[in-house]
Amino acid sequence: MNDWLSRHDLGHLARTFEDNEIDTDILFELTDEDLREMGLSLGARKRLRAAINASPDGTPSPAVPPEATDAQPSQVERRHLTIMFVDMVGSTELSGRLDPEDMRDIMVGYQNMVAGVVTRYDGQVAKYMGDGVLCYFGWPRAHENDAERAVRSAVEIIDALGAV
Repeated sequence: MNDWLSRHDLGHLARTFEDNEIDTDILFELTDEDLREMGLSLGARKRLRAAINASPDGTPSPAVPPEATDAQPSQVERRHLTIMFVDMVGSTELSGRLDPEDMRDIMVGYQNMVAGVVTRYDGQVAKYMGDGVLCYFGWPRAHENDAERAVRSAVEIIDALGAV
């Protein structure tokens, strides 16, 4: 965790995360309320959220080898890609009943939970679209069982949704 924080210029938060027993396994489940409770300033919360969104699994993006950018059509790799779209059922009705701030907190918690689960299965969050989350399995790294990884992450997301 300390290395991840340092790579994102957040090393000064290491002691706070250690005191609160926060590790990368629950990093994506933290809400703004959790971060406030831990005593993080608004700036630190914003920087942490940006770092989480920029690199959801806490690892730097793999470097693209120079030959891949100059590839000829005969060198292009063809692979299967599994695409998963996660949508929160009933969010429109829920947004009509809640204050905007409360709805935002729910959405952030939901998006962080989805991102955490997807990255644990080596998937990639491609885009957040309101209450929808578009995810890729098989990019940038392919596995023989990407479709299975997507299904397993979907089941875990459904199970974890009750906590959000």
